[in-house]
Amino acid sequence: MQLNAPARALGIDFGTSNSTVGWLRPEQDSLLPLEDGKITLPSVVFFNLEERRPVYGRQALGEYLEGYEGRLMRSLKSLLGSKLLKSETTVLGSALPFRDLLGFFIGELKKRAESQAGREFEQVVLGRPVFFVDDDVSADQEAEDTLRAVAHKLGFKDVSFQFEPIAAAFDYESSLTREELVLIVDIGGGTSDFSLVRLAPERRQLSQRQDDILATGGVHIGGTDFDKQLSLAGIMPLFGYGSRMKSDALMPTSHHLNLATWHTINAVYAAAAQRSLQSMRYDCVEPLGIDRLLKLIEQRGGHWLAMQVEDSKIALSEEDCRHIDLSRIEPGLQAELSRRLFEDAIEPLLQRIHQSIGDLLNSAGVRADQVDTLFFTGGSSGVPALRHSVAALLPNARAVEGNAFGSIGSGLAIEAWRRYG
Repeated sequence: MQLNAPARALGIDFGTSNSTVGWLRPEQDSLLPLEDGKITLPSVVFFNLEERRPVYGRQALGEYLEGYEGRLMRSLKSLLGSKLLKSETTVLGSALPFRDLLGFFIGELKKRAESQAGREFEQVVLGRPVFFVDDDVSADQEAEDTLRAVAHKLGFKDVSFQFEPIAAAFDYESSLTREELVLIVDIGGGTSDFSLVRLAPERRQLSQRQDDILATGGVHIGGTDFDKQLSLAGIMPLFGYGSRMKSDALMPTSHHLNLATWHTINAVYAAAAQRSLQSMRYDCVEPLGIDRLLKLIEQRGGHWLAMQVEDSKIALSEEDCRHIDLSRIEPGLQAELSRRLFEDAIEPLLQRIHQSIGDLLNSAGVRADQVDTLFFTGGSSGVPALRHSVAALLPNARAVEGNAFGSIGSGLAIEAWRRYG
C-alpha cells in the first residue's frame, strides 16, 4: 500500500465498550491517541452534577468512582436499534434525547482526533456491526440512518459505512505474504460479527473487494451480554434474584435484569422502581435479598457493581475463581465467581454464536476444513470458552490474534483512504 500523503478522511470505530479513530499517514501508526496517550477511549459519558459538565472515557469512570454526584452513561452504542433511541433521559436537570447523547460522544471522538491531527475532517467511514438488530431489517436500517444523521450534524459532509469485521480483515491483510481464506471473528461489547474473506497481498490495491467477501453474518451478542449472564448467575441471587414470594411464585426479575444490563442500570434509580421494590418486600418469603438490593440502589451502586462483574469476567480468562467484596452493602458479604460458573452461564450464548458461524459457512458454500485462518479481534474475543467453541468448528484453521481494540479502527482508516483519497 503506497501512501505519499496523509489521507483526507477518518475511520471511526464507535464501539460498545471502547472506541478508536484511525487516520492513515506515511510512516506513522494509523490509530490516533485519544486519552492519556492511549488509542482507545472507553465509550462512557459522565455528566458531573457538581461541576455541570460532561466528561468522557477513563476520566468519566474515575470521577464516578471517586464519588462525584452525577449521571454515568455506558454502552452507548447499545442504544442504536433499541426503543430507547426515540426517547429521552434526564441529565443535569434537563431532558436530553438519547440520540443527542450519541452526538455528545461521537463529537468528542471527532474533536480529539482533529486536535491530534492538527486539522479538521469532513469525510468519515464509520464501522458498523453486520446487524445492529437481529432479524429486523427496518430497525437495522434505522440504526444506521441514525448514526449517519448524527455524523452529518457533527460536521461530516461525506459519511459512509463498512462492516466492522471487514475492516478488521483489511487490517490483517496488510501483513500477509500469501493468499488466505480467513474467517474474521469480531466479538465486541455488543455484537458478534463474522466475515469469510479471501485476502491476498496482490489484492490490497483494489478499490472494489466485493467478490472477495464470501459471506457476512452475526448475532447481537457481545461482552456486555457475557457480563449480564455472569451477574445473573453469580451476583444477583445475593440480591433476591430467583427467590420466592409468599404465593410461591418467583420474585419478579425486571430490577435484577436492569442492574445486570449496562445501558438500563439507571432505570432502577427511578422513584417508581424503588417504590415497587418496597411494596414487593412484604410479599417475599425471605426479604434479605431485596433489602440488599434496596441498599445497593440507595447507594446508586449499580455501575460500581457492573464494573466489578466486568473486571471479574476479564480475570476469569486467566484465573479459576474470583471474589467480589460486597462489604459496602453488608459486612462480610462477598460473591464467589468461578470460571466454571461463568462458562455455564454463557453456554447458551456460545451455542448461538456457534450456529451463526455454521450458517455463514453454509451460505458461502465453504466446508469448515477449507478455512485457512481464524482471525480473532474485539475486546471480548479472549474468553477461552468462546475461542475453544469456535476453533472446534474449524479443525484446519490456525488461530491469529488481532489487536483486540485496534484492528477495526486501523482497517477503517485503510477503507477511508481507499474511498476518499
